[in-house]
Amino acid sequence: MLFQNPYVALANRHLRILGRLEIVAACAIVVGSVGCAHKAKTRLTEVEVAKPVRTDVPIYSEWIGTTVGYIDAQIHSKVTGYLLAQDYKEGSLVKTGDLLFEVDPRPFQAVVDQANAQLNVASAELTQARADVDAARAEIDRAEAAQVKTQLDVQRYAPLVKDGTVSQQEFDDAVQSNLANQASVVAAKGKYNHALAAVKAAEAQIEVARGSLQGAQLNLGFTKVKSPVNGIAGIRVANIGDLVGTDQKALLTTVSQIDPIYVQFPISGQEYLDLRKLFFAEAARQGVDLELILPDGTVYDHKGKIDIVGREVESSTGTLRIRGIFPNSGNILRPGQYSRIRATTSIEKDALLVPQRAVEELQGEYELAVVDADNRAAFRKVKAANRIGSYWVIEQGLSADDRVVIEGLQKIKTGERVDPKDAKLPSLTLGLPDLPGSAP
Repeated sequence: MLFQNPYVALANRHLRILGRLEIVAACAIVVGSVGCAHKAKTRLTEVEVAKPVRTDVPIYSEWIGTTVGYIDAQIHSKVTGYLLAQDYKEGSLVKTGDLLFEVDPRPFQAVVDQANAQLNVASAELTQARADVDAARAEIDRAEAAQVKTQLDVQRYAPLVKDGTVSQQEFDDAVQSNLANQASVVAAKGKYNHALAAVKAAEAQIEVARGSLQGAQLNLGFTKVKSPVNGIAGIRVANIGDLVGTDQKALLTTVSQIDPIYVQFPISGQEYLDLRKLFFAEAARQGVDLELILPDGTVYDHKGKIDIVGREVESSTGTLRIRGIFPNSGNILRPGQYSRIRATTSIEKDALLVPQRAVEELQGEYELAVVDADNRAAFRKVKAANRIGSYWVIEQGLSADDRVVIEGLQKIKTGERVDPKDAKLPSLTLGLPDLPGSAP
């Protein structure tokens, strides 16, 4: 075995250690360069961003309403009798004057016949009274003629009785005859006046008889119960054979004119104070469109207008009744339906809107993502209000200069750097907002 210098061995050991360190360093350099190359090749998540749309948007109010017929005519029998027939189809359209029911007409026909007979009797009595007037007039003429003759005799005999040409007896007879004839004239005139009074009484009796006949004919006509309006006739309440007309509340059916149709809805007293100018200003009222949301969630095709604002605030509920009017040409709406009414009641100036797809909703809370100047994403809770088309109106938590993530919301997390691209926003049509929770 050869002797090895310890100093040389120590030097060789140091050389080996240094070599290993160089190898480790080289490996570290290689690994580091590979890692850096991998990191350099990592791409940022692309997202589409846009600033909120800033515009004036309508603010709406919503109420619960009930449809009411334009005319709800309750059909009653105006005469008492037994219901004989039904002449309409329940639920069908009827016109003014269409026959709905018939009440037994026989008792009323008998009254008409009796009234007719009374009128004929009165007419005959009037004819007789007028004949009596003519006879009395003729009697007056005869009495006056006789009195004129005796009056002339008295005037002629008066000078002759003095010279004895006419005896005193003849003169006295002439005077008596004249007095008798004067009495006959007075009696004839009295008879004539009596005859005139009889004529007036007969004429009055005729008017009474005619009135009775008209009343009887009217009641006879009421046995045919007709529709007073155009509309839809409801289900009958009375049955054939029922005694009807004995009570004002004895309803036969109801006919509702429903084109147009009313929708009544209550508003609170405070809301009335806030909106009174809107409701009472004629120009504003003509421009207020009411929108009707049907029970199935669909929006009625036609817009309505405010028709009447109620007279008083009901003390029991603290509400005031408002009535709107809607066209109903297809008879889609029927009285008694519950529906929602909404209308634009004010305008929110410079509101901020973002597309609905940029907003996430979880348990009633709304969240969206914004990208800052360093292109780092951050999620932010916001307060969403109404929906306008495919946009949300954001009331709180957003400024006009924020860049909102429109697409790629699910691919990012808070604090992550992203690669923002300009988003193409959907078109915005301002009008009545969509109902919360309904499809855009």
